[in-house]
Amino acid sequence: MGETKTRAKNNRTIFLTDEERVRLSKSILSSDFIFNSLLKEKSQVCASDILDKTIHGDTISLLRYLPDEFADLIIIDPPYNLTKDFAGVTFNARSAQAYDEYLSSWFPAVCKKLKPSGSLYMCGDWKCTSALQRAIEAELTILNRITWQREKGRGSAQNWKNSMEDIWFAVKDSKNYFFNAEAVKQKRRVLAPYRENGVPKDWQAEKGGKFRLTGASNFWDDISIPFWSMSENTEHPTQKSEKLYAKLILASSKAGDVVFDPFLGSGTASVVAKKLGRHFCGIEQSAEYCLLAQKRLEMAESDKSIQGYADGVFWERNSRL
Repeated sequence: MGETKTRAKNNRTIFLTDEERVRLSKSILSSDFIFNSLLKEKSQVCASDILDKTIHGDTISLLRYLPDEFADLIIIDPPYNLTKDFAGVTFNARSAQAYDEYLSSWFPAVCKKLKPSGSLYMCGDWKCTSALQRAIEAELTILNRITWQREKGRGSAQNWKNSMEDIWFAVKDSKNYFFNAEAVKQKRRVLAPYRENGVPKDWQAEKGGKFRLTGASNFWDDISIPFWSMSENTEHPTQKSEKLYAKLILASSKAGDVVFDPFLGSGTASVVAKKLGRHFCGIEQSAEYCLLAQKRLEMAESDKSIQGYADGVFWERNSRL
């Protein structure tokens, strides 16, 4: 299945050619290989077996065979409690109780993969966020809830437009975890620049305006959802932006740490980890999304840029592309 769509002139969405499908499939770690080769003489695979790998398979089936406490940071973007098609695999909305049961079928096992000093972030929308909170509180200590502005989607005639999502931040040990606030500062426009003795106070002129460097809060209004003119965009229906994950990775991991995503999708967590000098591991049940992740990882060999992040800081939306 090659690329057949006619694209607009500025459409930079990532697609796969037939040649790429064949070539990239060789670099994906299959669940069959794990079960038939790596597990022949041991109950769990080694961390070195899965480091910097995309694993094609079912997360719930594979988790028990992955090594415990191998990840410094876990980022999870699970299916929300919505009916959604993921490359031919449909996740169906269910009752609140059934969704709680779904989370409990894999989340405790994911937590076992986190190092004692590690951190975990889990994404959700307004409808499932209370279920995520319950699942996380049963295993970890929640430190915060990030809310980010989701500027995409049509309005609703009978309800408020959904323009926000949550990310829960949790740790195993609230007295022993890594957090680098300096790495996630943001450049914000100064609307009323103040001078003291003729000298700018806490701001400086930059290309595009006057900006102040500020600390990151738990409300983010600078995130752009990937769309067709962005080079990171794929056809994954719920793709998270590289800028969003860059904040999580820079704040809660060091260079050389391991970032694990058990619902990898089209690869954003792994790609950003690679761009920022971290190791990665991701599990994804869709072969198509695994291939897209591998293509993006290949592209990251020559392009380490992250839209909206430059000069060591995060820039306000539309102030620097």
